[in-house]
Amino acid sequence: MVPAWLWLLCVSVPQALPKAQPAELSVEVPENYGGNFPLYLTKLPLPREGAEGQIVLSGDSGKATEGPFAMDPDSGFLLVTRALDREEQAEYQLQVTLEMQDGHVLWGPQPVLVHVKDENDQASGHQATATVEVSIIESTWVSLEPIHLAENLKVLYPHHMAQVHWSGGDVHYHLESHPPGPFEVNAEGNLYVTRELDREAQAEYLLQVRAQNSHGEDYAAPLELHVLVMDENDNVPICPPRDPTVSIPELSPPGTEVTRLSAEDADAPGSPNSHVVYQLLSPEPEDGVEGRAFQVDPTSGSVTLGVLPLRAGQNILLLVLAMDLAGAEGGFSSTCEVEVAVTDINDHAPEFITSQNLSYEAAPSHEVVVVVQSVAKLVGPGPGPGATATVTVLVERVMPPPKLDQESYEASVPISAPAGSFLLTIQPSDPISRTLRFSLVNDSEGWLCIEKFSGEVHTAQSLQGAQPGDTYTVLVEAQDTDEPRLSASAPLVIHFLKAPPAPALTLAPVPSQYLCTPRQDHGLIVSGPSKDPDLASGHGPYSFTLGPNPTVQRDWRLQTLNGSHAYLTLALHWVEPREHIIPVVVSHNAQMWQLLVRVIVCRCNVEGQCMRKVGRMKGMPTKLSAVGILVGTLVAIGIFLILIFTHWTMSRKKDPDQPADSVPLKATV
Repeated sequence: MVPAWLWLLCVSVPQALPKAQPAELSVEVPENYGGNFPLYLTKLPLPREGAEGQIVLSGDSGKATEGPFAMDPDSGFLLVTRALDREEQAEYQLQVTLEMQDGHVLWGPQPVLVHVKDENDQASGHQATATVEVSIIESTWVSLEPIHLAENLKVLYPHHMAQVHWSGGDVHYHLESHPPGPFEVNAEGNLYVTRELDREAQAEYLLQVRAQNSHGEDYAAPLELHVLVMDENDNVPICPPRDPTVSIPELSPPGTEVTRLSAEDADAPGSPNSHVVYQLLSPEPEDGVEGRAFQVDPTSGSVTLGVLPLRAGQNILLLVLAMDLAGAEGGFSSTCEVEVAVTDINDHAPEFITSQNLSYEAAPSHEVVVVVQSVAKLVGPGPGPGATATVTVLVERVMPPPKLDQESYEASVPISAPAGSFLLTIQPSDPISRTLRFSLVNDSEGWLCIEKFSGEVHTAQSLQGAQPGDTYTVLVEAQDTDEPRLSASAPLVIHFLKAPPAPALTLAPVPSQYLCTPRQDHGLIVSGPSKDPDLASGHGPYSFTLGPNPTVQRDWRLQTLNGSHAYLTLALHWVEPREHIIPVVVSHNAQMWQLLVRVIVCRCNVEGQCMRKVGRMKGMPTKLSAVGILVGTLVAIGIFLILIFTHWTMSRKKDPDQPADSVPLKATV
């Protein structure tokens, strides 16, 4: 049996032993390099299982470097971002580690020594073997000059890749490519690529350049060139097929994963061209609201719930943008769609919120039949198994109190305003649904009056005793005509103003019109502005009041229709039939006019037509003269008949023997 202490020692010893440190890498960079940047120097042997870690580049002291070097996190290449000067610094000591976010080291540190090569250095016949890595992109078409080719650029062919040179006599260069590739070297040592390259066909080439004399002897060991064909970003990220609607329960906590998107890019795996990141496009953040309902992880494509709550029944379409080149400018993108449905959950217990309210409008009364039965079975004769009773439930109509259109009212009036001056109109907030009856309370001076149904407030008399700057407060009360117990009230504050200069009162006659007595349901329209230049000089609205004559105010009623017209009717049922002249005061700002409205009050027939008394026609006799003429005519005729009869009687007395029918009648008048 193995002792426990020995077993613990065997387990702990391997964990305490340090890991083997990677060997130092040495890289050369030409001084004052005139090509494109960034310049790929060397690829580090990073482990594949550390893809989730973070590549950290630091100096020899372990601190993060801010120099001209960087790491490509996707390809694992060490880059230089600008030209280097050997006189400024001849070499750089770097180290590369792969770390987690919490600082745990997954791989490394890998020391890297970068030498800055003098631009005047040349290879000699006794130079050791040199290895140079040259990066070329596939499908290149635009002219480019130097040794190293930057990614995503096009060249013309043949393209100059590099130049090799040995010092000595007559030198001949020979090129070998493994596998065979489209490369050439001329007599001057210029290395060319002769056609476009296809990464899918061949991703890298190993070239050897030999420098020989005329006898075929090598000056030195061959120069090795490692050519890497870089991927061209010519493929668009492809979104996964749209899945059926994703259901998310209501009240799911923030961070709940909705779905995970995985867009595919056909470019070379591990290259920047196939590095896809994600961005949430819709729904957009709401104005003035912090946080979002959804969020997406830019690296993994995981769509999760945000902090904003969701409501059951919502159907939301998410738009997620998938971008290659890690979202850098010049890349391709596609829009992925995810449909989310928020489902209801059973999170509320049943409860009674309110009981049923009986409606007077639906039914003013209800009859309830109550049945009572005996629980125990009846024995012997009896009234029956049960009894019934009818209960009548009367529903009392509940109406809200009326409401005025304002909580308080104010009006201003000069202290010289005559009786009947219009001030304002009190109206209900809902004039269509109910009718109100208005009255004034606390009108101690008796200065105001209000129409019962229209709500118009006028001055009831002259404002004698009021001073400019004073206020006068009364209470306006409005009662429901159907339910007088329901009422509303609001204060009315009158501000007294200084009397304006007394305007000249202009008399303007109005053509006469007629009204019927006893009173019928029609009146006369009184117009404010007219063709009279004195009246036409003002612009509405106008205020209309009856003149101060008490008899006129008793017999007549004047109601304002709008800012330019008023309606004149009889106030009494019977007014004496004759022609009446009604003074109407029209005011606007500081101007006042008095209209003299001529109204003929007459009896009317059933058709409403006026029956006017006809006067004596000129040249015609009066009743008395006509009677005198008639009596005189009759007297003259009677006298004439008496004379004839007397004459005839006397003639018969002179000749009594002659028959009466034989004697001709002769009379002379």
